[in-house]
Amino acid sequence: MDLTFLWVLLPLVTVAWGQYGDYGYPYQQYHDYSDDGWVNLNRQGFSYQCPHGQVVVAVRSIFNKKEGSDRQWNYACMPTPQNLGEPTECWWEEINRAGMEWYQTCSNNGLVAGFQSRYFESVLDREWQFYCCRYSKRCPYSCWLTTEYPGHYGEEMDMVSYNYDYYMRGATTTFSAVERDRQWKFIMCRMTDYDCEFANV
Repeated sequence: MDLTFLWVLLPLVTVAWGQYGDYGYPYQQYHDYSDDGWVNLNRQGFSYQCPHGQVVVAVRSIFNKKEGSDRQWNYACMPTPQNLGEPTECWWEEINRAGMEWYQTCSNNGLVAGFQSRYFESVLDREWQFYCCRYSKRCPYSCWLTTEYPGHYGEEMDMVSYNYDYYMRGATTTFSAVERDRQWKFIMCRMTDYDCEFANV
């Protein structure tokens, strides 16, 4: 997706979500991609968290084979709807090791509100952690996987969540030992409008 188009799209998406979400909630106060474009340099670790009460709705990345077959990353966040309430607790999940395929959702019915990563020269890959937030006793349901991002190893990646009643709960990734790159499928779920008794769905 063209970056200029994305810059135009996110504010429009915000207004649309505000119109069709919880009426009167200030969705236009989303946290957009940062001005410099990236949260890290190649081969550099980073830690990114959405502002309190917001979750990740977009992921952007570019690949650089010359710089350690690494990627630069950036994220965009939006406030959750008012009927979901405020986050009751937030935490960093367990580390997903570099050089391996993995599948992980936020424990305790949490939603993804940030990413943390460290680069390893020995495997030309990164380890990852999700920053997760739980909203009262709400439970996920109707979960699904996005298509692969990027579509092919080494390509630019632009994932924007167009389903505004779905939230990112985690991801599954495949790692190419040849290309030294990953493809991601993000796990998207709806959340109940009521508290449920299940601690980890």
